[in-house]
Amino acid sequence: MGTLQTGRIDWVDYAKGFCIVMVVMMHSTLGVEAVAGREGWMHYAVAFAKPFRMPDFFMISGLFLARVINRDWRDYLDRKVMHFVYFYVLWVTIQFVFKAPGIAAEQGWQGVGLAYALAFIEPFGTLWFIYLLPVFFIVTKLTRGIPPVLIFVVAAALEIARVHTGWTLIDEFASRFVYFYSGYLLAPHIFTMATAMQARPAAAMVGLALWGILNGLLVFQGFADLQVMSLVLGFVGACAVVTAAALMAKVDLFRPLRYCGENSIVIYLAFFLPMAASRAALLKTGLITDLGTISLLVTTAGVVGALVWFWAVRGTFLGFLFRRPNWARLSPRSRVAMQPAE
Repeated sequence: MGTLQTGRIDWVDYAKGFCIVMVVMMHSTLGVEAVAGREGWMHYAVAFAKPFRMPDFFMISGLFLARVINRDWRDYLDRKVMHFVYFYVLWVTIQFVFKAPGIAAEQGWQGVGLAYALAFIEPFGTLWFIYLLPVFFIVTKLTRGIPPVLIFVVAAALEIARVHTGWTLIDEFASRFVYFYSGYLLAPHIFTMATAMQARPAAAMVGLALWGILNGLLVFQGFADLQVMSLVLGFVGACAVVTAAALMAKVDLFRPLRYCGENSIVIYLAFFLPMAASRAALLKTGLITDLGTISLLVTTAGVVGALVWFWAVRGTFLGFLFRRPNWARLSPRSRVAMQPAE
């Protein structure tokens, strides 16, 4: 297992890169299909990834929590809450700048104001992930005195219960906290597993092939969404992603994917605009008729476009788009690079 010169762990970045690409692929493909009114071949890739896409993202996000959870509340809240609050407020505002005309056409400008206010109670659009992460960080720190096994059992029961209130924060907390908490609780074992997979690449690849067949069968036969089964597939799929990431890190032939992982929050924040623009352009021109190919191109545009946006503003007065300034810190300190969504 390698550690990059920046102190990052390579397979973790590969796993995050894989997950963020899967997230962009989901939004891109479903968005294209919603506009076109039909499905393309990329729909099957999105369906295959559904059982493990977000479970793995949340599990990876909890991996490094043990390093900071015992810090004082001021520093903890600065690193694990204010960091994400800043980017949520900033980017929900940016999204509204682009979406306000459409909302106003349907609901009037008063509706725009109400929708913007509601975005601070009900997570807006694609930003629900960074809205939810601070809640997970706070709950995990507050419950340190409770036996971890009990928390895990309750979290697993919430996922199995399929809580559906209509409120994203409540419903997604119930569905995802078990994976985040498992990343925090089982971090040493997850790192050990990654090392073991790198030491036995042939066995790891066989295991991945078997998992891929089983996951595909359960998904396309309609069993993946069953209670308990979804929890099992979430954990097994997350382990599969860790295994694949460990193998990719061992050979390090997929560096663009690793780079995506290093900048996963950049992609997550900014992919909506190049995704929407490329989708509109491709569907309106009609130059490409295959819906799956359009979805793939829109996915690529979302990922690359977000990174281009990031590269364009680095070192400029617009750097605050991807880097939290000192005034947005509870404990002001010298400027540092944007923290990864870990």
